Amino acid sequence: MSEILTSIHSRRVGIDKDDNLVLPKGSLSPLNGTATAAAGAATLNAFAGVITSEALTTAAGADYALTLSSDKIAAGDMVFASVDNGTNTTEGIAVHRISPSAGQVIIRVRNTHATVALNGTIKISFFVIKA
Repeated sequence: MSEILTSIHSRRVGIDKDDNLVLPKGSLSPLNGTATAAAGAATLNAFAGVITSEALTTAAGADYALTLSSDKIAAGDMVFASVDNGTNTTEGIAVHRISPSAGQVIIRVRNTHATVALNGTIKISFFVIKA
């Protein structure tokens, strides 16, 4: 039997003896949204979402840095991100580093291809766990 230890977004949730997240019933749906970046920056005041980059030409082995401004992010928060192609067709993109601070997070995405630059948009999905 799991013990309910905490509350997130007014939902009863808990941690079991093996440190697994437990939802007694229903699902947990944080505030989320979408935004489009311009010049490596976007604003989305949400706990989760998807940012579409501007068209990129990031060189092989180089990083694209997205500065996401959000009133939901604080310096001690944990931010998780993943990346997928939008219109970009170059294979080999990966989240390289995530650096949260007060009111923003910088998400660096590396072009891991050995020789080819990125050639379009990418989609960066993220969610925030409050400290």
